[in-house]
Amino acid sequence: MEIHQEDNGKKGKFFILDNDTQAAAMTYTWAGTDRIIIDHTEVSDVLRGKSAGKQMLMKAVAFSREKGIKIIPLCPFANSVFQKVPDIRDVL
Repeated sequence: MEIHQEDNGKKGKFFILDNDTQAAAMTYTWAGTDRIIIDHTEVSDVLRGKSAGKQMLMKAVAFSREKGIKIIPLCPFANSVFQKVPDIRDVL
């Protein structure tokens, strides 16, 4: 499963394509220059049960570590993963 990213400097998303159609997305908004707010995660039925949401979050965590920024998980799904996986909380 390949995770793609788009970012226009104000908003962005991590997403997964299935036959050139977006099948999952995790959207975020920049809060200044050193934080992103993950505000929504959506996964289509075709990817349900395949950890698509968690994989997108892990890509967001890797992006955050690479850029030296923090994540504010307003999205209930993203927040629940941070609660369950303590070793990614360094980006909070």
